[in-house]
Amino acid sequence: MRCDRRQLLLAGLACLGRPVWAGSGLRIVSEEAPPFNYTERGVPTGLCTELVQAVLKELQLKVPIETLPWARAYDMAQHSGDVLIYSIARTEQREHLFKWVGVLTQADYSLFALASRGLKLGQLSDALQLQTATVNADVAEQFLEERGFVRGRHLQSGSRNELNLEKLRQGRVDLWIAPDVMARHLVRQVGQDFHRLLAKALPLPELSVSFHMAFGPATPDEQVEMFRRGLEAIKRNGQYELIRSKWHGARKGAEAAST
Repeated sequence: MRCDRRQLLLAGLACLGRPVWAGSGLRIVSEEAPPFNYTERGVPTGLCTELVQAVLKELQLKVPIETLPWARAYDMAQHSGDVLIYSIARTEQREHLFKWVGVLTQADYSLFALASRGLKLGQLSDALQLQTATVNADVAEQFLEERGFVRGRHLQSGSRNELNLEKLRQGRVDLWIAPDVMARHLVRQVGQDFHRLLAKALPLPELSVSFHMAFGPATPDEQVEMFRRGLEAIKRNGQYELIRSKWHGARKGAEAAST
């Protein structure tokens, strides 16, 4: 009962326009998933991070963002009433496991291979004969598991996509499943030309997802609604599009420089 009262107080203070500091009990968790959310010199950044920070500012909240391995962040948010998680894909499998705040951005996924191998798949089932790098408990790994892929047999599950790219470069896996924009970003980070290093072995249009902010099911509805109003507010006042344009513009500029 004490937790519920604390959360109601948090919502009430924000609605009254009074700043709420980190000691309120609310936690915000994310993962290293550039360019959506990641740390740079120890500071949280990325497209979705800036959107979440804009919502916090709108609500006059002062809460630090914690970067954790995805499986840990996912479990923490799902089983706690005072944890906000982002960027989490909203899928049928997860629909009733979380209370959804709203969309931050969209992402399209593909299976990537080294360009030097010339590997092209006719259909997803062809990948069952190969080794694919995934991130533990993320939407792409869940997508493959639902279609018969097994961790330890077909999938090499890890904690971060940066490590999965390195596995692919070293020939320890045949394929890597990741959002298209992330693959390009991470290849640039290691100083490589995307088209020379990677090729799409199989685009996955059925794995086009929206990334959200969400709370676990034990979270009071008042708190979820407070964040929903905050997200709607930055969409109305133009901050949402301003931040998205900044990151999309930076990405296009980097891609042009690498071609």
